[in-house]
Amino acid sequence: MLNGPLLVTERLILRPPSAEDFDAFAEMCAEEDTMRFIGGACPRASAWRLWCTLAGAWHIRGYSMFSVIERETGEWVGRLGPWEPDGWPGHEIAYGVREKFAGKGYAFEGAVAACDFAVEFLKWSEFLHCIDPANTRSQALAKRLGAVNSGPTRLPAPFQDAPVDAWRQTADKWRVNRKEFLP
Repeated sequence: MLNGPLLVTERLILRPPSAEDFDAFAEMCAEEDTMRFIGGACPRASAWRLWCTLAGAWHIRGYSMFSVIERETGEWVGRLGPWEPDGWPGHEIAYGVREKFAGKGYAFEGAVAACDFAVEFLKWSEFLHCIDPANTRSQALAKRLGAVNSGPTRLPAPFQDAPVDAWRQTADKWRVNRKEFLP
């Protein structure tokens, strides 16, 4: 059952998480390199709690990160999209893809669709990406999306000690930047 929007890009489908996605999500949560800057690798039982948090946010907030599905294969790529737990420093567009899909441009393609969704459907006037200062790959993606590093910010517990910078942009700036991505 689809409990939210369905976004389709050239190579991806973005939709709310569903039960059949969990095994791939749990595999991603065990990937040390993938999870290094997004909470750390964790066992399947902890991944289940994270998964239920993502799915539950759709019911509580009306939005959350999407499951990203590769259109050609139907394979689960990762999770990305709007994210704002209680106490978060702002509306975030977060992103993370499984190791086997890294470097294929899927995070960028999905993030563009998620930014469009946040600006046009959720009516966010500004959004950010919370990025560890050592995470150069995520910084490069944020720059490509048009965000600018506004300096350190603080996440709520249990992530209060994680070093993160807020990469921000306004909806108006996004609309201008977005024109560069159109065919």
